[in-house]
Amino acid sequence: MATNLDGEQVERLQAHVSNPIVLPYSDTMSVWDVPPEADYLFTFFKGWSGAPKEKPEGWPHNLKWVQIAAAGIDAFPPWVFEGPVVTTGRGISAEAIAEYVIAAIFAHEKMLFDDFLVHSADRWIKRTLGLVSGKTIGLFGYGAIGRKTAQKAAALGMHVSAVRRGAPEPGDRDIRWYPTLREMIAEVDHIVLATPLTSETRHALNSDILAAAKPGLHIVNICRGEIIRDDDLLAALEAGRVAAATLDVTAPEPLPAGHPFYTHPGIRLTPHISWTSEDNAERIATKLHANLDRFLAGEPLVDVVVAGRGY
Repeated sequence: MATNLDGEQVERLQAHVSNPIVLPYSDTMSVWDVPPEADYLFTFFKGWSGAPKEKPEGWPHNLKWVQIAAAGIDAFPPWVFEGPVVTTGRGISAEAIAEYVIAAIFAHEKMLFDDFLVHSADRWIKRTLGLVSGKTIGLFGYGAIGRKTAQKAAALGMHVSAVRRGAPEPGDRDIRWYPTLREMIAEVDHIVLATPLTSETRHALNSDILAAAKPGLHIVNICRGEIIRDDDLLAALEAGRVAAATLDVTAPEPLPAGHPFYTHPGIRLTPHISWTSEDNAERIATKLHANLDRFLAGEPLVDVVVAGRGY
């Protein structure tokens, strides 16, 4: 088993009941230079951004299966998906990211991003806070993160809307479905960007879409920075069409020094941490080991990437 996962995950894999021979990468190896004796590749997106556009000679060598320990697959070149079966870590961080989204919504409605804590008598200024209950949340993307966020939002009394390619599942009957982002954005108070990055979703949030936004819109982006056209977002903020944007992702990461997102009063910027939690390592291991158990037992794997680079 070849892997470029961190040391803790390597140790967990070595402790698997199947007693695999784990082949970590050295600092001088490219992640796609898989040792020919490897049957499986367990990998993360780290290092794949520099992969060649053309399939390297010999790929996929003797690999029978590639497990990606993350939900996103946009960092991987297309030839990775032309070989053996590829599975992802879809859903590993859904709980943590959904909590981040809900926290961002509460912080927006309760003005927790504003400097209104009272430290002196002259700061004793009463304000009217917003309710979360009764507001409408729109989900652009309804995978594991979108579904988990919808559950939490509904429990708080929010109205849930979503744009989704596939047909709704039976448990999703209380969600209002929209065929396009433009139609949904006109009617929601908070919009959550939770879609994979593809040629269709790149810069999906642009001036044309933002022009249709319900005034006072709050944007939460926890997927990829490339979903938003930055200049168009800034223009919408300046025009008052968008009230604020909570961004956990940007393009690039980090943003260059002097980027207006660092200082704009309507931008709440966090350094791509929405997926983190104190039990994240355990969540990754549980997901990976469960798929390894299925593979060794000859059972169907979960979260397989299919034609068209999707699930």
